Amino acid sequence: MSKLSRSDLMNLETYAEQRAEFRARVLSHKKNRKVMIGDHCSLYFEDRLTIQYQIQEMLRIEKIFEADGIEEELAAYNPLIPDGSNWKATFMIEYTDVAERQAALAKMVGIEDKVWVQVADFDRVFAIADEDMERSEEDKTSAVHFMRFELTPEMANAVKQGATISSGIDHPAYTSSVEPLLSEVRDSLAADLV
Repeated sequence: MSKLSRSDLMNLETYAEQRAEFRARVLSHKKNRKVMIGDHCSLYFEDRLTIQYQIQEMLRIEKIFEADGIEEELAAYNPLIPDGSNWKATFMIEYTDVAERQAALAKMVGIEDKVWVQVADFDRVFAIADEDMERSEEDKTSAVHFMRFELTPEMANAVKQGATISSGIDHPAYTSSVEPLLSEVRDSLAADLV
């Protein structure tokens, strides 16, 4: 999957005019890229379209229109686009109650290393988490982590041939799995692979 460049982005005026339509298209696309693992954790699988939307929104919110600023956003977000042999995801720990969330984050230190995907009967692939910076501390983890799941060529081929995908978390404070993922999600993730 190719990375984004400035020529792939709309200027602020054009984006303002097309935002509602573009946003609706992206939100529809994202429905097939979200995996809830249990009641409080989600994987949001990123791709070129989801990252383009994220960059466009950042440029709009921050009113960035100068070349250097745009290049900074591209440099920050392009690493989240899958490379053809992997899936990349934003992992979120979600609790509506602040006190409950804080207590859970204190118990879930290291959870980012316990998130996995599995293609058919192949071995589980555990996340390579937070390659850009450390997001956990000794006494708590972050509510947001960035993950990469690196697949073998055999796994990627199996997915492209229709193999099932499962996902889960094996952490002492949070253990849950989704087996298998919905076919719509599986098909969307298969499109990330070359």
